[in-house]
Amino acid sequence: MVGETVITVVGNLTDDPELRLTPSGDTVAHFTVASTPRTFDRQSNEWRDAETLFLRCSVWRQEAEHAAESLTRGTRVIVQGRLRQRTYETREGEKRTVIELEADEIGPSLRFAAVTITKPPHTAGPAGSHGGPRPPTEDPFTRPGGDERPVPAESGQHALHKETEPF
Repeated sequence: MVGETVITVVGNLTDDPELRLTPSGDTVAHFTVASTPRTFDRQSNEWRDAETLFLRCSVWRQEAEHAAESLTRGTRVIVQGRLRQRTYETREGEKRTVIELEADEIGPSLRFAAVTITKPPHTAGPAGSHGGPRPPTEDPFTRPGGDERPVPAESGQHALHKETEPF
């Protein structure tokens, strides 16, 4: 949507994602990302940690389930989404305002770890709905017939591959 603040945060999960079901039946996962920027101090010739940002995040529907199944405390993640400001009242009657990140995308960082990607089977539901299942598409990383060798760049498809050996 136009005018929304979209940000990307890289950091570590402070705890396992907490999966919940809303009264309307939607699934949501909440988690906190701790991001600590580092700067190089030329006087001391060493790296220094700046103040850590703790950002509460939420992710919805099937992506919430995937996050809860795949990510654990300490996992370094990359989260992209929209900042949301929410005001609420405490039990004592005090008004509070929080800023949260509503995640559109979340995944593990490959900087310090390796992961194995598993595509879950598609489930029935409204095609193309936000966060819901989408109709199956051809995998742009394979050749016709399921061959997983590199696709030549001149074919118009991506030249990425699934092999682990260099080509």
